[in-house]
Amino acid sequence: MSKKQTAPKKPKLVSSTPRPAREEAEAAIRTLLAWVGENPEREGLRDTPRRVIKAFDEYCAGYNMNAGDILAKTFSETGGYDGAVLVKHIEFESRCEHHLAPFLGKAHISYIPSGKIVGLSKIARLVDIYARRLQTQERLTSEITNALQKHLKPKGIAVMLEAEHFCMKVRGVHKDHAVTVTTRFTGEYQKDDDLREEFFAQVRG
Repeated sequence: MSKKQTAPKKPKLVSSTPRPAREEAEAAIRTLLAWVGENPEREGLRDTPRRVIKAFDEYCAGYNMNAGDILAKTFSETGGYDGAVLVKHIEFESRCEHHLAPFLGKAHISYIPSGKIVGLSKIARLVDIYARRLQTQERLTSEITNALQKHLKPKGIAVMLEAEHFCMKVRGVHKDHAVTVTTRFTGEYQKDDDLREEFFAQVRG
């Protein structure tokens, strides 16, 4: 007799506030268009509210995904491998929670297995789960690290994010070439200076 499969857990809502209806979200975009001085009923803008909300379905898809589901499948057959696993240049897109402007960059993630490994594509998917939310780069760095620690419990984790923030490019200070770098280390990476230097060298190599 086959075991009854349980449905995957739904991700916890970030806010306890009831989610507005889609029609309400589209109405808010129409209000914004009118506020900037446009006519929401003209031909070119008539369908814009629907398109914007559909785009936000994609921008914020991470709220409907769960890191535990992505990292649940692990492998213990490593052939005795006990070195670091580095996946670098993982491209990501996110949205600044302060201005809703995009920030785009690359993630470099390394972990030292403690008896189990995870499929490499799952590391990239993990980045997407947290990047496709309203974010700060600092919190994004921590959330990726915390999820790896919780579900893999490795000997050490190194995470580096490099990103360009459009809230600095197209408004405010207007700095086109500024790049923000954030890092977080745990376990052996936090304790061992040489291990951190090796991580930086591999990322830059």
